[in-house]
Amino acid sequence: MVNMLNQSSLGAAASGIKGKWGWFVALGVGLLIFGGIAFAHLFVATVATVYYVGALMLVGGIIEIVHAFGVKTWGRFFFWLVSGIIYAVAGFIAFYNPLLASSALTLLLAVSLIVAGLMRIWVGIGTRPEKGWGWIVAAGVLTLVTGLIIAAGWPVNSLWVLGLLMAIDLIFQGWAFIAFGLALKAAR
Repeated sequence: MVNMLNQSSLGAAASGIKGKWGWFVALGVGLLIFGGIAFAHLFVATVATVYYVGALMLVGGIIEIVHAFGVKTWGRFFFWLVSGIIYAVAGFIAFYNPLLASSALTLLLAVSLIVAGLMRIWVGIGTRPEKGWGWIVAAGVLTLVTGLIIAAGWPVNSLWVLGLLMAIDLIFQGWAFIAFGLALKAAR
């Protein structure tokens, strides 16, 4: 019974958005335009990305500081307070010195990709008798090589790597929304 209700509500939601296909296409076109602008101005896109991350960290730090005062009785007040202050300071540094922040974020990205690549390779090799294990290893190698390339170019590439990733994401999202909108139109 619950499954039937979920399917009918999902079907109702899907039929409700079919008439909005044009909005999805328009959103996709807008994202493609912004992705193209970001791709043409990678440094500006990198700074915008750093400001976005900085704003999130600053707001998150402030919320954590407020939270610390709300849970004083838990005995972890100073932990929450210090954690919130560090987070807020990191967010402030992103605004005060976006080049330093982009350098730190790019290095963190490189290290994360290297670790993720190694983990994927390990998992893929561990599933070796199963079909498709090579795809997992190949994805891990690609992730590892990407991380190594970013690490090898660091800190100089910190001026454009984050902007490039944002531009690529905007372009892919744009095409995805256009394809989704056109598929909704065809389904009408």
